Amino acid sequence: MVFSKRGRPCLRRFLFMATMCMVMNNPEFKALYWNNVHVKKLKKMKSIMKLCGKLARILIGMARRGEAYSPDRVHPLVPMTA
Repeated sequence: MVFSKRGRPCLRRFLFMATMCMVMNNPEFKALYWNNVHVKKLKKMKSIMKLCGKLARILIGMARRGEAYSPDRVHPLVPMTA
């Protein structure tokens, strides 16, 4: 999913802000961000945009199934190491 300048701007802004909070506070998203930047060599903003799409898919899946957030379904690829 490519995060483009289409759709509702307010929704895109809130999704971006939620993704930033998830990267700062959620260990699974933090590990995905670290993997994108350090292993896959993506630029930091491109990694955030990629995670915006992932968060959108997670939220849609949670809404369709009516279930709560489950960290083991996010699939962080590697543990963070400095």
